[in-house]
Amino acid sequence: MGKYKKILTVIDPSTEDQKALKRSIELARHSGGDITAFLTIYDFSYEMTTMLSGEEREAMRQCVINGRQQWLDDLITDLDHNNITINSCIIWHNRPFEKIIKKVISEGYDIVIKGTHQHDKLKSVIFTPTDWHILRKCPCPVLLVKDHSWPDNGNILTALNVGSDDEEHKALNQKLTDETIHLASLIKANTHLVNSYPGTPVNIAIEIPEFNACEYNDTMLKHHLAAMKNHAQSYSIDHNNTHVKEGLPEDVIQSTAEEIDAELVVLGTIGRTGLSAALIGNTAEHVIDRLNCDVLAIKPEGYISPLA
Repeated sequence: MGKYKKILTVIDPSTEDQKALKRSIELARHSGGDITAFLTIYDFSYEMTTMLSGEEREAMRQCVINGRQQWLDDLITDLDHNNITINSCIIWHNRPFEKIIKKVISEGYDIVIKGTHQHDKLKSVIFTPTDWHILRKCPCPVLLVKDHSWPDNGNILTALNVGSDDEEHKALNQKLTDETIHLASLIKANTHLVNSYPGTPVNIAIEIPEFNACEYNDTMLKHHLAAMKNHAQSYSIDHNNTHVKEGLPEDVIQSTAEEIDAELVVLGTIGRTGLSAALIGNTAEHVIDRLNCDVLAIKPEGYISPLA
């Protein structure tokens, strides 16, 4: 039960509904962890008052910080967080992701929890540059919170790449599954695993007339089913909770999450320098964008943040 003892929660100064803080309290109740409510604020106009001395500008900034501190204190007081310690930290800085990640690195947080914004007219989630910087560069797991609840006996869906013989992928599959099983035991949820595999490459089917597309697809399916079965059995995960489908990862993960009404999707990020360009372009960005549930993004073992 040693995970999620130190929770860093990113506060959204633009709203009273702090869903990340509510989710943090929910997780802390299960893990016995403590929460730091972290807020970065910045107003460029306070830097432009050249008529004022440095001390006067600092005094103005401190007034803004004090006002936000009172707002945050009142907000925390209004939430039900009996027996859960919530500390607050407010910093003046124009690049929030830098301060968030550096605080994680210097103080050893177990998880960062941040809310997402929804575009009212488009009814879709909008990710800010801060979101993507944190996802790419934060060394600890990052939980992006949406509006989906965490019911008892809910479902957690973990996206794997079991068809690969690459050692880095195998190690990440193990880490993702370990993390999911631990979290599922904390919040009393069911663990599901999903894996996608590519269909017949169209160019091969066109260029090589004797190429048997059906046989190719059947072989690919059997390979991924066998790999998924071996992985699931090693963790005693029920076969009915495994999903292997043909298609693009973003399509398969989204459709499976909707099918089982997942409360959380767990994704891995491969690449020693954070999310690789290929993964961001082809999987993570598209997947996270389209899901209506929380997303937990996890780095591989040995990941070192560029801000470290």
